[in-house]
Amino acid sequence: MQALRLAVIGLGWWGRVLVDQVRQSPRLEVVHVVDVDPAAEAFARERGLRFSARLENALADPGVEAVVLCTPHTQHAQQVVAVAAAGRHVFCEKPLALTRADARRALDAVERAGVTLAVGHEKRFEPPIVEVLRLLSAGELGTPLQVEANFSQDKFLALAADNWRLSGQEAPAGPMTATGIHLLDLSVAVFGEAESVLASVRQLGSPLTNGDTLAVMASFRRGGHALISAMLATPFAGRFAVYGSAGWAEVRDKAHPESPEGWTLTVSRRGASPQITDYPPAPAALLNLEAFAAAARRVAPYPVPREQMLANISALEAVFRSARSGSVEVVED
Repeated sequence: MQALRLAVIGLGWWGRVLVDQVRQSPRLEVVHVVDVDPAAEAFARERGLRFSARLENALADPGVEAVVLCTPHTQHAQQVVAVAAAGRHVFCEKPLALTRADARRALDAVERAGVTLAVGHEKRFEPPIVEVLRLLSAGELGTPLQVEANFSQDKFLALAADNWRLSGQEAPAGPMTATGIHLLDLSVAVFGEAESVLASVRQLGSPLTNGDTLAVMASFRRGGHALISAMLATPFAGRFAVYGSAGWAEVRDKAHPESPEGWTLTVSRRGASPQITDYPPAPAALLNLEAFAAAARRVAPYPVPREQMLANISALEAVFRSARSGSVEVVED
């Protein structure tokens, strides 16, 4: 497969991680990078990449086939619309949008343009998570009853207080858009559309005024619940567990996904001893980008359905409302 030529928009922490990861793949090639900070040009120059300060410059570059958005959350929907209108495939970092209406607008735009859309939910591409979803699809765990998951980290404690990742506008409900959104996405993969959510955010162990401790309970239309927690004031922890009527499965991360060290998967089936499997590290974010490239080249469909992208943001918006109101909020459909 010919490498898909990319422009990466946004050279903050994660944008730079992705640029360097892409250099390891024969399926992808970064040719253009964009950032509003002129100081980022040094990063581009070191890697021999074209640099500009505006998304429009990348869209005018005939060498760019697809765009990777690593920009503040409030910009995502409008940028997806602009990229699709320019006929480019688009990979958008999570979350796709902060409201259901904006997610719908972005999805309609890529549908009209006939381009590929992917979202940066790399946890779906972690090998043990792929295996858990396979077990569920095959019915080996029976009817899924409940998800319990945690994704916590303390990386944001090193950020400047005015960093956009900590603002109430860009990150409503504190840890939700940083890490909780990944677990909500996995819960949607298990159960489908959410029906209602109850969320609580507190500032308990840090100077992070937007909140450092999150708890969410989501109920789903076809049954089942998800109990999600995320913290920004504790060392890294990652756990995803699904409990079914015939068994359960739990994935535990050994290190932060930025520098993975592997996972431990435990599967317990009724009447049998639990089976424990160690998985070696794998570049899940890169695997996601390669799946995006394969879909753009029409080699294979992107494995995350668009209806699940919309369901995730619909539930996310309800989490924001619940965190403000302190009450159970119904998820819009």
